[in-house]
Amino acid sequence: MITLTRKLTLEDLERSKTKKENKPEEQDLTDLYDLLIPPGTPSYIIYDLVEEFDLEPVERKVNIQIVDTDERELIALRGSLEVVRAAEKFLHEELQAWIES
Repeated sequence: MITLTRKLTLEDLERSKTKKENKPEEQDLTDLYDLLIPPGTPSYIIYDLVEEFDLEPVERKVNIQIVDTDERELIALRGSLEVVRAAEKFLHEELQAWIES
């Protein structure tokens, strides 16, 4: 039996948040930081990050140089510096556990 994996979208993450918040205005972004999620990160880890750390999912266009420079849309999770640092540590630990399993 073949199971097809559905691609995680930004809308999926936004719908999964139980608490609705207003998106910050451009001038309000000065104290916010983005945690870029590496491509291939399991979706359950991303959902856990959004829920546990109350981060706002956003899309970021980033230049990726593999052979040629390509612009890719990546998921980023936005929050205060302290929260983003804690989420980054959690992401690293979860990815390490996923790799070792």
